[in-house]
Amino acid sequence: MNYRHIKKWLLLAAIIVSAVASQFSGAINAYYLQIIIFIGINIILAVGLNLINGYTGQFSLGHAGFMAIGAYVSAYLSTEHGAGFFRAIGGTNFFSISVLFTGVLIAGGLAAAVAGLIVGVPSLRLKGDYLAIVTLGFGEIIRVLIQNTDAVGGPRGYSGIASYTTLFWTYSIVAITIYVVVSLIDSTYGRGFLTVRDDEIAAEAVGINTTRYKVTAFVLGAFFAGIAGGLYAHSTTYINPSGFDFQRSIEIVIMVILGGMGSTAGVTFAAILLTLLLEYLRFVSGYEWLPEIIRRIAANRVIIYSLVLIALMLLRPQGLFGQLPRRGLPIGSARVKRTKLPPHAA
Repeated sequence: MNYRHIKKWLLLAAIIVSAVASQFSGAINAYYLQIIIFIGINIILAVGLNLINGYTGQFSLGHAGFMAIGAYVSAYLSTEHGAGFFRAIGGTNFFSISVLFTGVLIAGGLAAAVAGLIVGVPSLRLKGDYLAIVTLGFGEIIRVLIQNTDAVGGPRGYSGIASYTTLFWTYSIVAITIYVVVSLIDSTYGRGFLTVRDDEIAAEAVGINTTRYKVTAFVLGAFFAGIAGGLYAHSTTYINPSGFDFQRSIEIVIMVILGGMGSTAGVTFAAILLTLLLEYLRFVSGYEWLPEIIRRIAANRVIIYSLVLIALMLLRPQGLFGQLPRRGLPIGSARVKRTKLPPHAA
């Protein structure tokens, strides 16, 4: 059995395990169940952003904006048009709910992907800090637009969203996201992303359309962020523009850096670790026997992110599982021989 078939069987096994676990989720404490679902959502966000920041070598700071688009589009469709859909299909049952939820998640993902295309085509010709500033501005524009749109609650937030998100939906999509990203990177086309990351000038010199690869990664990452937003909205049943601010984008970036840029397994582990850490710090901030300075630090996520980044840069700049890209390999080295470049895409 080759590697491709193993990946498919692992995907199927993950979906089956998610379905079985979802059947017993009623026995789990509601708070712990919510944390487990948030872990899955963060994995989707981190793996999607890793495709942009890790595998393609870009630096996006607006991932929360794509998440917000997916959350609001899917929540609006399910809330405002769900009743009409159920009447048209003949009632509310497991099948009709599954069809509706699948549809609104895909709609939210596509809306985020379109937004990613709109912002990606003009901005991805930029590099480094300039790209980060543009994506940061885009995320803030999305948040402000939502905050001034009364149809989705404006600054009051959007409530009354149906609770459709379960362990099955969350971790099935986690498995699909990881499968798609890993399969893409292992493909001939995926080698183009790595080529753009390692040396964009050399990639252009051999005829690779670097903008095309960067936009493709950006759109795919935005699509997965939109689906994660839909899962989040139908889990909390209430969303507010403040939940998709700059701090949320930084949180996702930290997961990618902590796990190792370009390591899917690493960012998956980092998403689990950071989600649990931040939830634990909520309790630490309430321990009155601790010194006030420690409780203040535990309650302030920005300080925690800064400390994590400083520690990583000093102790392990490549992340927990990542490897720093090797540049300047001589022609004929083992790595060059194993890397199959994609066909010219100019």
